[in-house]
Amino acid sequence: MELPAVSLKVIIMVHWLLTVWGCMNYMFPASYAWGNFSVLAVGIWAIVQRDSLDAITMFLFGLLLTVVTDIIHISLFYPSNKDLTDLKRFSVGMVIFSFLLKPVSCYLVYQMCRERGGDCTFNIDVSSAGRDRSTYEPIDQQDAPSQWPDSSRTAQQPY
Repeated sequence: MELPAVSLKVIIMVHWLLTVWGCMNYMFPASYAWGNFSVLAVGIWAIVQRDSLDAITMFLFGLLLTVVTDIIHISLFYPSNKDLTDLKRFSVGMVIFSFLLKPVSCYLVYQMCRERGGDCTFNIDVSSAGRDRSTYEPIDQQDAPSQWPDSSRTAQQPY
């Protein structure tokens, strides 16, 4: 299935607008706004530096992290039915819509990351870490003369 090419600018603008609308009511704490807007700032960095693999990778992992923080914010700060006004309902709806749109955005940003030549994989191989040192060559030490003279050599005769 081939998805249409979506610009990174469109992804950032849509999430910016949804985040602004979600913050209109001051129902969610400042951490919601700071988290989402800072990830969008990293996305702007990815727009400015088109060849930077670090920028697009950090934007991708930032989006994935905001999915988790959005779940926490929605579950902790969702108002009860008696407190729902129209403005609160609209703000919560925009936050939920932004949350539901983020996995699609993550997939599109992942495709952009691969187009830039990145692998965008997160691999921690703990099983082989620190075990195979057969190819290790210390480059900071030279063959220094030993502190004690070698007894296998004959001593020089005094003059």
